[in-house]
Amino acid sequence: MDSYYSTDYERMQQTYRNSSVIFTTLFEEIGKVIVGQEEVVEQILIAMLCNGHALLESNPGLGKTLTISTVAKVIDLKFSRVQCTPDLMPSDITGTTILEEKNGRKEFRFEPGPVFTNILLADEINRASPKTQSALLEAMQEKQVTVSGNTYKIDEPFFVLATQNPIEQEGTYPLPEAQLDRFILKILLDYPDMNEEIEIVKRYTGQEKPQTSRGITKTTLQDLQKLTRDVPISDELISKTINLITRTRNHQDIEYGASPRASIALILAGKAKALMRGVNYVSIDDIKSMAFPVLRHRIMLSFESERNGLKPDDVIKMLVADM
Repeated sequence: MDSYYSTDYERMQQTYRNSSVIFTTLFEEIGKVIVGQEEVVEQILIAMLCNGHALLESNPGLGKTLTISTVAKVIDLKFSRVQCTPDLMPSDITGTTILEEKNGRKEFRFEPGPVFTNILLADEINRASPKTQSALLEAMQEKQVTVSGNTYKIDEPFFVLATQNPIEQEGTYPLPEAQLDRFILKILLDYPDMNEEIEIVKRYTGQEKPQTSRGITKTTLQDLQKLTRDVPISDELISKTINLITRTRNHQDIEYGASPRASIALILAGKAKALMRGVNYVSIDDIKSMAFPVLRHRIMLSFESERNGLKPDDVIKMLVADM
């Protein structure tokens, strides 16, 4: 037993020493397929380091699905995709119990759904009905699903990386607040600049399709998740972070503020950001930069603020400036 822990400890130490090389390799491999979007890729990886789920939002055609599938290939994780549509049923995600005949007897057998994977891409999640969206709640929170009274564990690591189109588009359903809160980050994708779009066109109109190779293993990812939680943060910065979250609950422009889950998410995201930067402590800049993807889906603006054209990021910017 002692030798096992010694080996495990040595592997963790080696992962920490190689962390800067690991992240450089990941970005290089993902960059073979994805042009630009460095901040988006970084935030997806941060969500995974925190063992959390991420929600990506943009207009159609900006590479949300391609980015997520590329990350899955580079980290060598099992990957499955669900295309969310209004007629998608909960059992289409979680699986179902089938009655079959075996050796002359009829038996019930559980047929696992696509949720039994490492990375589940829920594509256009806000086009599914609220009932189907809610079917993911148990999987996201408990890493298990319950079907016909039986509970089935999902192998870890498990991430839901969901995409959605802006809610004002036709045929979309707003996600329930309880489900939104389960996503550690909400990541926004913007249009590429001129040079990036030229590179995209050249890369995807040629004969050869961009290819990636495996960057890290599942074991290395799990080691990095443990290292993330070990990154030190001062008590003073913890207090400042919690104060930031608390101020969302009594701000004049916010109808509903963030819960304590947001405090946990922001501290963890700050630790992951520091680890990716190769720094062995969390700085206030790490917290400030991660406040936007952590909070933008956890606060609900007042009607008056929305009427005045304010967006969640505008309010977060004001809150962060006072830290």
